[in-house]
Amino acid sequence: MGTGPSATPALVLPGTRTGRDPERSLRRGPRRASPETVAANQRDRLLDGFVRTVAQVGYIHTRVSDICQAAGVTRPVFYELFKGKEDAFLAAHRYGTTMVIDAMEEAHAKAPDWPHAVRAGLGTLLGILADAPAFAVMAIVEIDAVGPAGRQAREALLARFRDFFTDLPARELPIPAEELVDTVVGGVYSAIYRRIAADRTSELPGLLPGLTFSVLAPFLGPERATACLTDPAPSDGSLPTA
Repeated sequence: MGTGPSATPALVLPGTRTGRDPERSLRRGPRRASPETVAANQRDRLLDGFVRTVAQVGYIHTRVSDICQAAGVTRPVFYELFKGKEDAFLAAHRYGTTMVIDAMEEAHAKAPDWPHAVRAGLGTLLGILADAPAFAVMAIVEIDAVGPAGRQAREALLARFRDFFTDLPARELPIPAEELVDTVVGGVYSAIYRRIAADRTSELPGLLPGLTFSVLAPFLGPERATACLTDPAPSDGSLPTA
């Protein structure tokens, strides 16, 4: 990762590659790949094909035949790996969001203090989603169309976002911290959702100052939150006094 929060790791999220890329075809002949390698390759291509198809036509209108066509994988193979398109959605969502959260946690851990860790984590999230628009549409917007299983997957994702608030600075708050965290997390998710749903995913990094402030201000106050909207000085990462 680079020095600033907008410098994001190069993640290969589902949907960032084409399933029918010739370079992903497995070699035939006496040195052909093992069954495990073949299955892993086909699964990855199906996830890519699935995410790209959902981003183009929506989850409701996505057919298994469309997924297989996009992946260059046969229908029987699809059903060997997934129970159906809901199972494929949940697999792509779980796999991709785990990668995103892991990258956010890495950025969070490198920051000198909690406020700048929040900024680093948010910058990583926004940059990754901006670079993977098909995955962003699938994971953030189209999850609404999946039904109860999709809502459950979204709640599991939001629960992981709440983990970034376990090291809140000590401060007396007028309401329980848990309620405030839920409100802040919901607001961040909603802002990201609106940009992606409006086909403005590339603009997500521009939300960083506003989202950082909206997350920090309820816990630190406006003045201290404003002071944390830029990278900390290399020589002194301490917070300004209130």
